[in-house]
Amino acid sequence: MAWLEVLGWVGSAILVWSLLQTRILRLRLLNLVGSVILIAYNGVLGVWPMVGLNVTLAVINVYHLRRLLAGRHDEGTYTVLEVSPRDEYLRHFLRIHEGDIRHFNPDMVYDPDVPGRAAFLVLRGDETVGVVLVRNAGAGTAQVDLDYVTPRFRDFAPGEFVYRRSGLFRDHGFRRVLTPPGMVEPYFESIGFRREGEVYALDL
Repeated sequence: MAWLEVLGWVGSAILVWSLLQTRILRLRLLNLVGSVILIAYNGVLGVWPMVGLNVTLAVINVYHLRRLLAGRHDEGTYTVLEVSPRDEYLRHFLRIHEGDIRHFNPDMVYDPDVPGRAAFLVLRGDETVGVVLVRNAGAGTAQVDLDYVTPRFRDFAPGEFVYRRSGLFRDHGFRRVLTPPGMVEPYFESIGFRREGEVYALDL
């Protein structure tokens, strides 16, 4: 039964591959798929201890996936904290993730002294999962310079909670938000932004 051996190797490979993922949602999904394949493989062979192990792994993954997906768009899951553009923790966060930020935003230059600069940290519990930096582009428009999410939470787009709370922007006199041309992402449209050429715009 060569097909059965192939099935076992495929399940094992997926399980190992899942552990190499930095995105937590992808890790859980791949781990679940690998576990299900190995349940079938070990079930056919009658290796019941391995069936039990993989059933347990599958149940754990389903539990965590439900929790992750349930809180994906729940405002109670994330906290938005406005900080000073010169805040030392903000600078530390940007330094720590500088390589990853530059990978997605090669032209990004952070100048905390830009007039009208505003900075927002997005937290899940006590973990900082993202940062949104905007500046005053004039005429009541907030220009987004950076909308960054750490790799573990990149499937969840927690930056959306910054834009949902229009009061954060109105307190700075902003009535409109624009994304830069190089940062056009699908989730903007799902939270009320509209496409304008190469950017997305949100009226507050």
